[in-house]
Amino acid sequence: MTETHLFGVPPGADFPAAFVAGLLARHAGEPPEALARAEIFVNTRRMQQRIEAAFDDGPARLVPRIRLVTDLATLVPLAGLPPPLPPLRRRLKLAQLVAALLEREPGLAPSTAAFDLAESLGALFDEMQAEGVPPERLEELDVSDQSGHWERSLRFIALVRRFLDESGTLGAVSEARQRLAMEALVARWAESPPDHPVIVAGSTGSRGTTARLMEAVARLPQGTVVLPGFDFDMPAHGWEALKDARGGEEHPQFRFARLCDRLGLAPNSVRPWHEGLAPPDPARNRTLSLVLRPAPVTDQWLNESRAMPDPREAMRRVTLIEAPSPREEAGAIALILRAAAEEGRRAALITPDRVLTRQVAAALDRWRIIPDDSAGRPLELTAPGRFLRQTAALLLAPPAADALVALLKHPLAASGGEKRGPHVLCAREFEMHLRREAIPHPSVEHVRRWGQAAKTATRRGWAFWLADLLAAIPTPGTRPLAEHFAAHMQISEALAAGPEQEGAGALWDKTAGIEARRQMQALAREARHGGEITPAEYVALIHQILAESEVRETVAADPRVMIWGTLEARAQGADLVIAAGLNEGVWPAQPGADPWLNR
Repeated sequence: MTETHLFGVPPGADFPAAFVAGLLARHAGEPPEALARAEIFVNTRRMQQRIEAAFDDGPARLVPRIRLVTDLATLVPLAGLPPPLPPLRRRLKLAQLVAALLEREPGLAPSTAAFDLAESLGALFDEMQAEGVPPERLEELDVSDQSGHWERSLRFIALVRRFLDESGTLGAVSEARQRLAMEALVARWAESPPDHPVIVAGSTGSRGTTARLMEAVARLPQGTVVLPGFDFDMPAHGWEALKDARGGEEHPQFRFARLCDRLGLAPNSVRPWHEGLAPPDPARNRTLSLVLRPAPVTDQWLNESRAMPDPREAMRRVTLIEAPSPREEAGAIALILRAAAEEGRRAALITPDRVLTRQVAAALDRWRIIPDDSAGRPLELTAPGRFLRQTAALLLAPPAADALVALLKHPLAASGGEKRGPHVLCAREFEMHLRREAIPHPSVEHVRRWGQAAKTATRRGWAFWLADLLAAIPTPGTRPLAEHFAAHMQISEALAAGPEQEGAGALWDKTAGIEARRQMQALAREARHGGEITPAEYVALIHQILAESEVRETVAADPRVMIWGTLEARAQGADLVIAAGLNEGVWPAQPGADPWLNR
């Protein structure tokens, strides 16, 4: 390429605001419909919303089409492909294949690991599909020094090929569909380039499908790629050092260097997207660029630092806090966020550490400040999530006294009536009885005898209700997933409804309850694909489903105090930014344990 279609926004800039400002500047003086003809691809829904909000802040105008990269499969007709395969169904089917293999060869892994191994196999296959690597390529790898481990891994990986061959579901997997849609779109563009501007904005190209889309758009006559956080201060020898993937793959500018190399462009030819927008702090950007030089050229620190401004002056607006404990780290962050909110500034915490964000939110709650958390809360930590986990545990073995009392005291237990007071009182009396008599595992007969000795009709009826509920728990054993699920839901809804009540009480109410019901309905639809499993495997599956779901509860969050993940931070801007959790193993994170490939 001789003409660059690559542009960048410097680090520290509010990318959505800078992108919209640059786009409007490029269309200044053109007819109103010119802007509306543009087609923009972004990689997150939050980025899409921020760009739309930036357009809404201005005067009335026609706006461009803003699409998600993940929507490619809906934009390009893929004839002959089956409908998308639900991820849960794929996990259940793979788990059956894994369980069958473990039954034949028990030395490969414990049988209880079937669902975990199925999930990791699915993740490996998704990654391979995104990068365009067929499963048979794995058999060609030379791993003679790890032949024993690799031979075991190949037995599992062969299950994926068998799964695809038997069901013909290659095109039904989301990653594969997205890649096939991207390839079809690029082929269509090659034959007939679009007659309108096409822009990819805010993506780094970390996924193979997105990287190939960026490359294809950059080659279009009216194509443009706008890169976020592009280092305009990196010298040519720094970019040259990034060509070595072994030493530069972890560098934040590595993917930009690789994109430029594929396009035959020098990275220094990337132009600023908006000439009128300077970096928030040019001196700081130059200093950080020098600090982050690729490892092969760190010897340039001494030479280049002489021409740099005083680093103390460049970093004067950056504060380092080394907290001795996570609790003090959360407290310090909460104080800074509170002070910024009181001053009327927009402040954001950026961290991948979800434990830390919950601690910060708890500290802010003391001042009745609710942060706007982009990730929400894991469903397993909400009231319905905890309730479903506790009721699922009833399928493992008869409940211990403390576990049963904790379940009866759950806020969702007996939440179906107008008054919950009688249930709370009866649960308290039952707890005191168990403690006085030192009963470790109350049986159905014991609960009935306690109810028969009751002096009030309310307590007697409550005890018989509890005894009937315990009697409905099936004897632990291997049975179809659908039967485990039916028993779990029957127990959960009966306990949530309470004595002499219909329905499920408040279990499925509010945002968390609605999401919990959606996940359970999905499991109900796919349960027939789960085969026969043990109660322990069912409980592990429920825990996985609840842990993977996020809930954004509808609360009046303070718009000045925000918590972002590392991906969401690209689409945001704030007056004060706190980067936290900067500990080895957290940020940057350690590579996850991979039972299949060395990372």
